[in-house]
Amino acid sequence: MIFSSLDLHKDLQKGIDACGYSEMTPIQEQAIIPARRGKDLLATAQTGTGKTAAFAIPVLQQMIDKPRNDDKTTPRALILTPTRELAEQLASTIGEYAQFLPFKVASVYGGVKLVGQANMLKEGVDILIATPGRLLEHLEQCNVELSDVDYVVLDEADRMLDMGFVNDVVTILKLTNQKRQTLLFSATLSAAINELSHKILTGHQTIRASKGNETADTVDHVLYAVEERRKIELFLELLEEYNWYQVLVFTSTKEQADQLRLKLKRHPVAVCHGDKSQGSRRRAIADFKSAKVQILIATEVAARGLDIEGLEYVVNFNLPYLAEDYVHRIGRAGRAGQKGHAISFVSREEERSLANIQRMIGQKIKRINRPGYQVNYREELVKKVSDQKRPLRLNKSTKTVIKKTPDGDLKKGKPGTNKTIRKKKPS
Repeated sequence: MIFSSLDLHKDLQKGIDACGYSEMTPIQEQAIIPARRGKDLLATAQTGTGKTAAFAIPVLQQMIDKPRNDDKTTPRALILTPTRELAEQLASTIGEYAQFLPFKVASVYGGVKLVGQANMLKEGVDILIATPGRLLEHLEQCNVELSDVDYVVLDEADRMLDMGFVNDVVTILKLTNQKRQTLLFSATLSAAINELSHKILTGHQTIRASKGNETADTVDHVLYAVEERRKIELFLELLEEYNWYQVLVFTSTKEQADQLRLKLKRHPVAVCHGDKSQGSRRRAIADFKSAKVQILIATEVAARGLDIEGLEYVVNFNLPYLAEDYVHRIGRAGRAGQKGHAISFVSREEERSLANIQRMIGQKIKRINRPGYQVNYREELVKKVSDQKRPLRLNKSTKTVIKKTPDGDLKKGKPGTNKTIRKKKPS
C-alpha cells in the first residue's frame, strides 16, 4: 500500500514525498487508517519498522481536518517519550513530515536549562514532544497548559514503564482533554503495558504488526561463546577480519563502556552513556552518523531512538540484564528493510540471560565456537551447580546417605536407617 492512496492533505503528502516515503510498512498500513478516524490504539511493532510515521501522519492529518477556531498557542498534540535522544529525533522527523504545514513542532527534555524551553513554550507550540520528568517541571512552573491537547501519543511505552515513569504519565494525562485520542506504541508487549492500556485508552483497537517481542527478520543473529576476560581480544580480531566500517557496541554498565574505550584507543571511538553531558552524547552520535568515528560504545541510554542509516552491525559486548532490551539494542541494525547483523559475546556467566532472550524472541541464536576461544568446562560448571542444589549426597563406596540433622549433626547410614554421628566438640 502506498502513501498517496491515503488521500492526505497535499502539503502533508508533499512532506512525506520529500522524506522519500512511498510504500507503507506493515505497522503503518494497520495503524494510520484507524488512528486517522480517531480510534485509540495499542500498537506493538518491531523497532525500526516506521512507528513514528504510523502515529505522526494521522495526528497531523486530523489537525488539518479540524483546524483551531481560536488564537490559542497551547499544544494540540502531545508525544511522551522516555529519553532526550528520542525526543530530539522525534522532533526532527515529525518536523520533516510537517515542513510544509503551519504547525510548530518542539521538544522539551532534561539535561538543559528550563529558561530557553519555557520561552519557546510561551511563544506557542502545536505539537509538543517531551520526556515526562521535564514536562512535569514545566507544568509546575506554569510554562505550558495541556487542557487543549486533543491527541496524546506514548512512544516506547514499555521503556517508560521500565524507567519508572508510569505515575508521571498518568499525572500528565489527567491534565489533558479528557475526550482526547490516545495512541500507545510499544516495541514489546507485557502485562504492565496491557494494564496501562486499560487505564488510559477508551474502546481501543489492538494492533500487532509482529509477534510479541519478535525481532526484525532482516537481522541475522549470532553469538560467540567466549570467556569474559577474552572478549576484547575477540572483538579486535573480528573487527580486523570482517573490516567493519561502522559498529555499534553495547555494554551493560558505564564502567564497562569506559574500560572498552581505553582498550580501543587505536581506533576512532566515541562513548555514549548517562555520565556524559547532553552535548557530549549528541556529538558522539553525530560523529558516528557522519562516519567520523568507526565505533560507538553505548549503554541502554542509546538503545532507543538511535536511527543510523545503513548501520549493519550491532555488537552486544555484554548481554543486557533485561531480555526485552535485547530487542531494542539489535533494533538499531536492519532498519527499514535493510540487512543487519546482531553479534553477541556470551560468557559462561551469561548463559542464563541468553536463555531468557531466546525464550522471549522465540528462536535459538546461532552459536559460533571460534577456534582458540572455546569456553571450557561449561558442562562441568552446569553439573556442579546442579549438584549443589541436591539435598542428599550418595557415597558410592559405602552405599550410605550423608545428610545434616536440624541441629547440625551428621546422620549416616544405609537408606532407611537412623544412625547418627555426633560432631566432635572442640576441646
